[in-house]
Amino acid sequence: MNKRSLENILMVVVAGAFIVGFTGCNRDKSQPNIELLQDMMEQAPDKAQEYDDFFPNHSAAQLPPENTVPRGFKPYLYATDLAGAIRELKNPIQGDMSREVLVTGQKFFDTNCAVCHGFALKGDGPVSLKMPLKPPPLNSDKVKGWPDAQIYHTITVGQGVMGPYASHIPQKYRWQVVNYIRFLQKNN
Repeated sequence: MNKRSLENILMVVVAGAFIVGFTGCNRDKSQPNIELLQDMMEQAPDKAQEYDDFFPNHSAAQLPPENTVPRGFKPYLYATDLAGAIRELKNPIQGDMSREVLVTGQKFFDTNCAVCHGFALKGDGPVSLKMPLKPPPLNSDKVKGWPDAQIYHTITVGQGVMGPYASHIPQKYRWQVVNYIRFLQKNN
């Protein structure tokens, strides 16, 4: 090959790289980027209950690979160790009764806890009326004497007939629920 042919090939490669590079760079954020290969962008979502020929169990819903952890997730290390939870866990927002903390705590408490424990912590929520074993009142001296970590632990892993609420109340909001319970205990 002569020098002229190499220069032409180099110009075509540079021009191609320039075009490919700028097709994904959209300065106007109101319009979507131009996608050359749209296979990843336009996937048909599967419903968890759908039949899927690809997998051996024919279920569209698959468990994540072993030893994987979602971003931002911190595994709860005290699932079977209440004493360790009480010893190691500290409420990072202890005593914070700001409006933001209480409103968030109230939102999750009213949605997940009040149906059994009641809005005033008396154990008289609408679901508890049909339960043979009533939930404990959270305004009792016993629960008032619990450390914050024990309430957090109980929310996370459950206790007695109460199941875990780790999947219902995200980690970052559980301490706010604890503070909201403390607020109601003091102001009931």
